[in-house]
Amino acid sequence: MRLVFMGTPDFAVATLKALIEAGHHIACVYSQPPRPAGRGMAERPSPVHAHAVSLGIEVRTPLTLKDPAEQARFAALGADAAVVVAYGLLLPKPILETPKGGCFNVHASLLPRWRGAAPIQRAIMAGDSITGVSIMRMEEGLDTGPVCHTGDIAITPDTTAQSLHDELAILGARLMVEALADPALVCRPQPADGVTYASKISKAEARINFARPAVAVRNHIHGLAPFPGAWFEIGGTRIKVLLCETAETRGTPGMFCDSRLTVACASGAVRLLRLQREGKAAMTAEEFLRGFSVPAGSVVD
Repeated sequence: MRLVFMGTPDFAVATLKALIEAGHHIACVYSQPPRPAGRGMAERPSPVHAHAVSLGIEVRTPLTLKDPAEQARFAALGADAAVVVAYGLLLPKPILETPKGGCFNVHASLLPRWRGAAPIQRAIMAGDSITGVSIMRMEEGLDTGPVCHTGDIAITPDTTAQSLHDELAILGARLMVEALADPALVCRPQPADGVTYASKISKAEARINFARPAVAVRNHIHGLAPFPGAWFEIGGTRIKVLLCETAETRGTPGMFCDSRLTVACASGAVRLLRLQREGKAAMTAEEFLRGFSVPAGSVVD
């Protein structure tokens, strides 16, 4: 098929690669414009943009797709279909209706659960035991289109947003290739029951509240790892926690119960396994304690 690919972050690169390996022709790639990044704040192309350029594929980075002239440029590509993966711009009706085969989206949840911007993080934070990928035929609503293909993945106590992101990216790439190859593909409307929304993660959510049950604290930490990273303060120092496990220890919420970075919660406790101090690299608990003492009885700020 002659395809237009629309995507921006690392998550989308796997699908772009899979479509090319499956023999599809990518007529053009659309991605978010380069943004300032790094210490020098030089403009850096998105991961999808960079990968497409490395393959010699034309890349377009419009700020909006509402301009009739931009819509005409899109139509001139003559695509059989468009594949959209975490692009970052809403597609107006003229864009959605241009490809004769439609616009298909890789969404990182089992729709209608977790429509919206942060389905990977929200699934872990909510304590879901399973999530997955939905291949959806797009329409004007927010992730409301009919679902054509799905696959699921279990969420375990060790699952973090990063590990789940990587698994879902690979699964989504495979499912999209399968969907486009299916001549009898059927897309079914989403049920009205079970709709939830995965709102964008705010910085205010990142602070750890140890006055919650240990399982909820673990899910919060893992759902925000590695970015933006759940954090607490002790002695005026902010520390991100990137990995933890629950423990049976009991104590006053927010108190370190031993010398192994076990923090009491409302019920049970969490043992901090991987941490990051401000201005430092991420490290194991053992490495962290060599340079930052947290004796038993210490309490978070």
